[in-house]
Amino acid sequence: MVCLGNICRSPMADGLLLRKINEQQLDLKVDSAGTANYHIGKAPDLRMIKTAAAHGTPIDFLRARQFDKQDFKNYDLILVMDESNYNDVVRLASTEEEKQKVDYLLNYLQPGTNAKVPDPYYGTQQDFEAVYDLLDRATDALIHKITHEH
Repeated sequence: MVCLGNICRSPMADGLLLRKINEQQLDLKVDSAGTANYHIGKAPDLRMIKTAAAHGTPIDFLRARQFDKQDFKNYDLILVMDESNYNDVVRLASTEEEKQKVDYLLNYLQPGTNAKVPDPYYGTQQDFEAVYDLLDRATDALIHKITHEH
């Protein structure tokens, strides 16, 4: 899961997916990163931690890190939150195979749209709730696709 700073959208998606993987006892590995290095080593945004906790999804243990080329080797799927993240990640790819691993998370919910997960950072609590709901539905769709294809 990749967003800009790895403190709002991607840790929320990471936490949701991790919780669902554990609940369903799936053998999957999940992580998150940011394309920028603004918050390396820091916990997610406190507003996102509170929003997640209110819905039973702990993310306070996550720490921001920057996406790097090694992630192409470590992961089969790299899901981004918006076009800027997509471009930044694809730019780091060394091969066409690595580029093919990158997709928009919301394409699992709204196929082919390359829709953006809005960044709630400068928004209100309502924006954080809306992003939580969107990521909750998107991670459900992702798990459905993974479990029904394998």
